[in-house]
Amino acid sequence: MELFYTSPEHVDLAARTLVIDGDEFHHLVRVLRKKEDDQILVTDGNGLRCEAKISSVDKSSLRANIINETTVCRPKTEVTVALSLLKAPQRFDLFLEKATELGVSSIIPMITVRTISQPSGEKVQGKLNRWRAIILSAARQSKRYYLPQLHEPISFKKVLELHGYDLRLIPYEGSDVPPGVQCRGKKTLFLIGGEGGFTTGEVQAAEAAGFATLSLGKTILRAETAGLFAVAYVRSQLLEEDSAEWF
Repeated sequence: MELFYTSPEHVDLAARTLVIDGDEFHHLVRVLRKKEDDQILVTDGNGLRCEAKISSVDKSSLRANIINETTVCRPKTEVTVALSLLKAPQRFDLFLEKATELGVSSIIPMITVRTISQPSGEKVQGKLNRWRAIILSAARQSKRYYLPQLHEPISFKKVLELHGYDLRLIPYEGSDVPPGVQCRGKKTLFLIGGEGGFTTGEVQAAEAAGFATLSLGKTILRAETAGLFAVAYVRSQLLEEDSAEWF
């Protein structure tokens, strides 16, 4: 059964009802032609899993009665990728989609010394709305009960000041340290540079802030590929351990 999303404030467990509107409503009713009495699978993106039956449909939303619900445990392994904004927006969009499918926990659009695309004001909000739609679509396809957190774009310097991670790593083409670190059960932050990579000064600043450099191989990867490599690297460790806790 396909999974659909609604915001937490649209779920009333006491009343055993939920409401779906916006793009999810459009997909359910206009595309899939769902109607009253059809059963659907719904999550609030925070671990809630609801089986529900549609009770009414109007022009912009639908209401459903919750048949049963469970809470999916939050994964113990979390991976955050801070990726430089890219000159070609479709490449950043590709990263968002595929990283979501692979199980990324959080995405930080980052502005580095060599970042060419630096939106501001209304353009930032427009990009955030588009990025959230991409993430939502990918999460629906891969049946994720926890939506990845999307941050607003911040500077490289501010990313270095972020705390709460067990591992903080910066893949760098000048490093010869293989990625042998164990990420399972930990919160890991990867810094991924954009076109041209990080400057020497940025790498030094990251090391001074406690980040460890590592190599992703002798060949140079595109930024979005490096970001996906980082998420897939962590996911592969879970598969090796025969773990089912990722999503």
